Amino acid sequence: MRTVTVVGASLAGLYAARALRAEGFDGRLVIVGAERHRPYDRPPLSKSFLTQRPPGAKELEDLRLCDGDEEDALAAEWHLGTRATALDTVGRTVTLDDGRTVRALRTDGVVIATGAVPRTLPGPPLAGVHVLRTYDDAHALRTALHDGTPRVVVIGGGFIGAEAASSCAALGLPVTVVEAAPLPLVPQLGTELARICADLHADHGVRLLCGTGVAGLRDDGTGRLRAVELADGRLLDADLVIVGIGVRPAIDWLTGSGLRLDDGVVCDAGGMTDVPQVVAAGDVARCAGTRTEHWTSATEQPATAVRNLLAGRTVARHEALPYFWSDQYGARLQLAGRPGPQDAVRIIEGDPGDRSFLAVYERDGRTTAVFAVDRPRPFMRLRRRLATDPPGPHGLSGPPAEPADAPGAAFWPCCSAASAHRCAAPTPGA
Repeated sequence: MRTVTVVGASLAGLYAARALRAEGFDGRLVIVGAERHRPYDRPPLSKSFLTQRPPGAKELEDLRLCDGDEEDALAAEWHLGTRATALDTVGRTVTLDDGRTVRALRTDGVVIATGAVPRTLPGPPLAGVHVLRTYDDAHALRTALHDGTPRVVVIGGGFIGAEAASSCAALGLPVTVVEAAPLPLVPQLGTELARICADLHADHGVRLLCGTGVAGLRDDGTGRLRAVELADGRLLDADLVIVGIGVRPAIDWLTGSGLRLDDGVVCDAGGMTDVPQVVAAGDVARCAGTRTEHWTSATEQPATAVRNLLAGRTVARHEALPYFWSDQYGARLQLAGRPGPQDAVRIIEGDPGDRSFLAVYERDGRTTAVFAVDRPRPFMRLRRRLATDPPGPHGLSGPPAEPADAPGAAFWPCCSAASAHRCAAPTPGA
């Protein structure tokens, strides 16, 4: 294999490139990215990036995921600001469009890491309506948030919506969150814990409207947002809307490629598709029936996919437990494992009323997941045990976790300012 093309120059694409070189691939490495920017860290975009006022605000250079020395070591051929528009799996070519020219790039292997794109509302574009996925999105939103005191409506109470609302509240802006479901985050957390997390909005003066969708956006006659019309007929005056209604995998360019596409690129647990020498990783990959939009998956899946790509068959599988974290209103939310809709929830430490607690999900006497709000040390201990120990008849095996404040208790942070989110702690945000 003389040429490998990584399509997607964000987190999963960068980790795939790193893995290729780590596995000993010394051929031509091509990295294609639709954005004009080198790989950068997305988690801060919905958090500290929005709240910092220039000067001194986080800028693109502060978010870079690799420095010049690492880029030199990768010895990659970068095609940024360039979209992959087609994949010919028979002729082994990727069609590239940089806005000026269209050409076909011959390649022996392909890593698909194109990620996902935000879902948008129907209707004509209006000034004052924003999505939050890329650096350019966040830069435009930050500029608007710091222009006076805009009335903000966040459509969607998921992780991106909650983190954006938290940032707006920190700026002292009037914020309303609209969520079509009875509670935000029910699919991820279940009703009991979702209700506790929903209370975080009220704790910080953010209005949360659940159980109603959005019928449309009203303009002021000049193409600028004026109000949000809810499905129940209410009108919410708004100067700025943040649409956080989820994402869809970026697979349109793969139509007609011969790959199986179904809410992502269909592949096995090792990232292998049905087409030889084509693998997928990150938000775009539907591995063994599941597509995971978490930071951890985007950093861990590429190594497995690349190993299989170079081997020409599935020799490794990605079987790590899902894990994410989210920062909202000064609280850190963490979840590890695979909770099910019928799982029982048990608080084992702290008090939800204090917004600091540790909980486990249990099914048939077995622990399936661990959730915490502002309990990082005991959470990380249980997460490690959940990943390495077979569940016992009464939950996680082994002795009870050491109290978080015990003398000498090891601190296992899921991220730190110094590491810039590089310490295996994912976030679903941005």
